[in-house]
Amino acid sequence: QAQLVESGGGSVQAGGSLRLSCRAYGYLSGRNYIGWFRQYPGKEREGVAALWTGDGSPVYADSVKGRFTISQVNSQNTVYLQMNSLKPEDTAMYYCASTAMNRGRPLVTSDYNYWGQGTQVTVSS
Repeated sequence: QAQLVESGGGSVQAGGSLRLSCRAYGYLSGRNYIGWFRQYPGKEREGVAALWTGDGSPVYADSVKGRFTISQVNSQNTVYLQMNSLKPEDTAMYYCASTAMNRGRPLVTSDYNYWGQGTQVTVSS
Protein backbone atom coordinates (compact mmCIF):
# COMPACT_ATOMS: atom_id res chain seq x y z
CA GLN A 1 0.00 0.00 0.00
CA ALA A 2 1.48 3.32 -1.07
CA GLN A 3 1.13 6.53 0.87
CA LEU A 4 1.65 9.96 -0.62
CA VAL A 5 2.49 12.96 1.54
CA GLU A 6 2.41 16.52 0.22
CA SER A 7 4.17 19.50 1.69
CA GLY A 8 5.19 23.00 0.68
CA GLY A 9 1.89 24.81 0.47
CA GLY A 10 1.42 28.23 1.95
CA SER A 11 0.50 31.84 1.27
CA VAL A 12 2.24 34.04 -1.26
CA GLN A 13 1.57 37.26 -3.13
CA ALA A 14 0.73 37.26 -6.81
CA GLY A 15 3.84 36.85 -8.91
CA GLY A 16 5.55 34.80 -6.23
CA SER A 17 6.66 31.18 -6.19
CA LEU A 18 6.08 28.03 -4.18
CA ARG A 19 7.43 24.50 -4.49
CA LEU A 20 5.22 21.60 -3.55
CA SER A 21 6.66 18.19 -2.68
CA CYS A 22 5.02 14.79 -2.95
CA ARG A 23 6.86 11.96 -1.26
CA ALA A 24 5.85 8.35 -1.78
CA TYR A 25 6.09 5.86 1.06
CA GLY A 26 5.55 2.15 0.75
CA TYR A 27 5.24 0.20 -2.47
CA LEU A 28 4.56 1.67 -5.86
CA SER A 29 4.83 -0.39 -8.99
CA GLY A 30 7.84 0.27 -11.17
CA ARG A 31 6.21 2.77 -13.47
CA ASN A 32 3.57 5.26 -12.48
CA TYR A 33 2.02 8.53 -13.32
CA ILE A 34 2.44 10.97 -10.46
CA GLY A 35 0.02 13.81 -10.88
CA TRP A 36 -0.76 17.09 -9.20
CA PHE A 37 -4.38 18.15 -8.99
CA ARG A 38 -6.14 21.10 -7.44
CA GLN A 39 -9.58 21.66 -6.11
CA TYR A 40 -11.49 24.88 -5.63
CA PRO A 41 -14.21 24.98 -2.97
CA GLY A 42 -17.35 23.35 -4.30
CA LYS A 43 -15.65 22.26 -7.53
CA GLU A 44 -14.30 19.01 -8.93
CA ARG A 45 -10.58 18.31 -8.77
CA GLU A 46 -8.74 19.22 -11.93
CA GLY A 47 -5.44 18.03 -13.28
CA VAL A 48 -2.56 20.49 -13.16
CA ALA A 49 0.52 18.49 -14.13
CA ALA A 50 1.65 14.89 -14.30
CA LEU A 51 4.84 12.99 -14.85
CA TRP A 52 5.51 9.46 -16.06
CA THR A 53 8.13 8.08 -13.70
CA GLY A 54 9.53 5.80 -16.39
CA ASP A 55 11.07 8.61 -18.39
CA GLY A 56 10.14 11.78 -16.52
CA SER A 57 8.04 13.11 -19.39
CA PRO A 58 5.72 15.86 -18.12
CA VAL A 59 2.21 16.91 -19.07
CA TYR A 60 0.65 20.24 -18.10
CA ALA A 61 -2.77 21.80 -18.10
CA ASP A 62 -2.98 24.81 -20.40
CA SER A 63 -3.65 27.08 -17.44
CA VAL A 64 -0.21 26.43 -15.92
CA LYS A 65 2.02 25.88 -18.95
CA GLY A 66 5.11 28.03 -18.79
CA ARG A 67 4.59 28.76 -15.08
CA PHE A 68 4.63 25.35 -13.36
CA THR A 69 7.27 22.65 -13.64
CA ILE A 70 6.92 19.06 -12.46
CA SER A 71 10.04 17.04 -11.75
CA GLN A 72 11.16 13.94 -9.90
CA VAL A 73 14.06 12.86 -7.73
CA ASN A 74 13.99 9.10 -7.80
CA SER A 75 16.45 8.65 -4.97
CA GLN A 76 14.07 10.55 -2.71
CA ASN A 77 10.85 9.00 -4.06
CA THR A 78 9.72 12.57 -4.44
CA VAL A 79 7.97 14.54 -7.15
CA TYR A 80 8.06 18.33 -7.04
CA LEU A 81 5.78 20.99 -8.48
CA GLN A 82 7.59 24.29 -8.88
CA MET A 83 5.01 27.03 -9.23
CA ASN A 84 6.18 30.41 -10.51
CA SER A 85 4.32 33.59 -11.47
CA LEU A 86 1.47 32.57 -9.22
CA LYS A 87 -1.93 34.15 -9.73
CA PRO A 88 -4.86 34.53 -7.34
CA GLU A 89 -6.75 31.98 -9.44
CA ASP A 90 -4.11 29.39 -8.49
CA THR A 91 -5.51 29.49 -4.96
CA ALA A 92 -6.76 25.98 -4.20
CA MET A 93 -6.09 22.78 -2.30
CA TYR A 94 -3.40 20.85 -4.14
CA TYR A 95 -3.20 17.07 -4.11
CA CYS A 96 -0.71 14.61 -5.50
CA ALA A 97 -1.78 11.21 -6.71
CA SER A 98 -0.38 8.15 -8.39
CA THR A 99 -1.56 5.50 -10.80
CA ALA A 100 0.04 2.61 -12.60
CA MET A 101 -2.45 2.97 -15.44
CA ASN A 102 -1.20 4.52 -18.64
CA ARG A 103 -4.25 5.37 -20.73
CA GLY A 104 -2.65 8.40 -22.29
CA ARG A 105 -4.75 10.83 -20.26
CA PRO A 106 -2.60 11.66 -17.22
CA LEU A 107 -4.66 14.63 -16.07
CA VAL A 108 -7.87 12.66 -15.61
CA THR A 109 -8.69 12.40 -11.91
CA SER A 110 -10.57 9.11 -12.07
CA ASP A 111 -7.53 7.20 -13.35
CA TYR A 112 -5.67 7.74 -10.07
CA ASN A 113 -6.00 5.39 -7.12
CA TYR A 114 -3.58 6.72 -4.48
CA TRP A 115 -4.03 10.23 -3.12
CA GLY A 116 -2.29 12.44 -0.62
CA GLN A 117 -4.08 14.51 2.00
CA GLY A 118 -3.62 17.81 0.20
CA THR A 119 -1.81 21.07 0.86
CA GLN A 120 -3.34 24.54 0.65
CA VAL A 121 -1.96 27.19 -1.68
CA THR A 122 -3.20 30.75 -1.26
CA VAL A 123 -2.19 33.55 -3.61
CA SER A 124 -3.16 37.08 -2.69
CA SER A 125 -3.46 39.96 -5.12
